[in-house]
Formats: sequence, C-alpha cells, structure tokens
Amino acid sequence: MTILAEHLSYVYNEGSPFAAKALDDVSLTIEEGEFFGIIGHTGSGKSTFVKHLNGLIRLPSSQKHYRRPKAKKGRPAPVEPVLKVGEYDLSDRNADFYGLRRRVGMVFQYPEAQLFAETVFDDVAFGLKNFEKKKNDADLEEAVKAAIEVVGLDYAAVKDASPFDLSGGQKRRAAIAGVIVTHPEILVLDEPAAGLDPLGKREIMDLLHRLHGDWCKTVIIVSHDMDEIAENCTRVAVFSEGKLVCALPPKELFLKAEELKALGLDIPLTAKLRLALKERGIDLDCDFTVDSFVRAVLAKRGEGQ
Repeated sequence: MTILAEHLSYVYNEGSPFAAKALDDVSLTIEEGEFFGIIGHTGSGKSTFVKHLNGLIRLPSSQKHYRRPKAKKGRPAPVEPVLKVGEYDLSDRNADFYGLRRRVGMVFQYPEAQLFAETVFDDVAFGLKNFEKKKNDADLEEAVKAAIEVVGLDYAAVKDASPFDLSGGQKRRAAIAGVIVTHPEILVLDEPAAGLDPLGKREIMDLLHRLHGDWCKTVIIVSHDMDEIAENCTRVAVFSEGKLVCALPPKELFLKAEELKALGLDIPLTAKLRLALKERGIDLDCDFTVDSFVRAVLAKRGEGQ
C-alpha cells in the first residue's frame, strides 16, 4: 500500500491559548516496499505524522460534524489535505478505520510498557482476537505461535509465562509480536531500538529486516539515531518545525551535513569520518553504511592515497 499525504497540517489544542502547530502543509509519498526512515528534532512533527497513518489522529474532514471552511473574501479557498493509505481515503468520514488499523501496525516507543495480559500468549493474541473475532482456536494458536517465533522467542518456553517475567529484550519482542500477528502490510515503529545496548539494537534491526517483505511489505521507523538510519533505510524524510524539509536516500541526505546540523540533527559516524578525510584531501564515495565506507577506504588505499 502506497502512502500519499498532501498539504497535511495539524494543530494540537486548536482554538485554545495552548494551540501548537505540529504539522504544517506536509506533502510526502511513501512507496510500498520501502524501509523508510523519519528523523527530526523533538517537536518536529515526526510522531504526529505517523499517528495519522492508521487514524490515531484523524483529519478534520473525517470527523462527523466537519464543515468545509469557506473562502474569505479576496483570498483563495483553503487547501483541503489529502491522506491515502492504499485504498483507504483517510479524509473520508466513511473510511474503514477498523480495517485500516489491521493493515497498518503501530509500535510505540518502549512498547514493552504496553504489555498487560496474564500470559505472553494472551498478550500476543489480543489484537488478532479483536480483528478476527470468528477465528477458531486452532488457527488462532497457529498465528500466535508463528508471530512469537518470528520475533525470536521460544514459543513453548514463553507462551504460558507472564510477560512481566521476561527480560527487557524479550518484552520488546513480545510487544512487537502482538502487533505483527495480524500481518500488517505497513509496520510503523517509533524509536524501535530506544534504550537498548548496541547488541540489542542490532538484534532489533535484524528482526525488522526479517519482517520486511515476508510479514510486512513496508517498514517505517522514526529514529534519532543517524547510524541506525544510514545502515537500514532506503529513504529518509526530515521534519523540522512541523514542515517536511526533504525526503532523500541516505547517500544523498548525509552529504548535507551542514544543513542537518543547522536543523539540530546529528550525522552518522561514517559521515563524520568522511568529512574528516575530505579535509585531508581524500574524498570517498559511499552510501554511509559501515560496509560501504570500509570498502571505499580500502579502494582509496589500493590507489595509494
């Protein structure tokens, strides 16, 4: 499912003294099959944007009592925002938001905090039972078992255990299993590796790549970790002050080091090393993954530089 957003704006507490514009005329397309990254400083609008994708935040036009604003004298009519996720038109009040949420899975930051059931099985099964109320017990167990195992947990060992007795990494995997058990076509994760050590981060990103394609056609991650973005994403959107600054492949994006720093963002370690080498007259052509950077360095060494 392709995601198409045009002229998307959102104001928290609109009409009150505490009103704050979170999105300002954002237009962005995310193609089916991408491993897409979203970056931006705190308050840039990135989390507000992804909450629109499964209707957690709804467009004004989808609200029951919405009335289209009239053009003021001497001014053009206000531009109506567009948000489509596959065949779902989220600007339509009659859109099937229930069906949308089955196909767009959302994993929030520190998802292990959302575990609640008495057993891991019940926690993972909860969403599937909600979306497929007529699913028989055998099919339910098969789906839950597959979800638990694909995230790297031993089904027999954890299915009857309390989710609160799991280790931190196991809890996060169980929470992800509870989202992917419905086989969403789009999986959105807000800071999926937050709070994990380097090994834990690598394991979670490896898991997301296993899920990408087989379980979920499109993966979208919101992250502040530029090394994580460079290593994993095919394209990256940059948000700042509620606006979309650009959407580029990492190879193009991280060449804009000064622009990113001006937005309060960091750059990957490979980009920093490339800049340091460039100051010494060595210009590397790489995509800012570690493997690409090392190959570029070895190639230059082979040239005698």
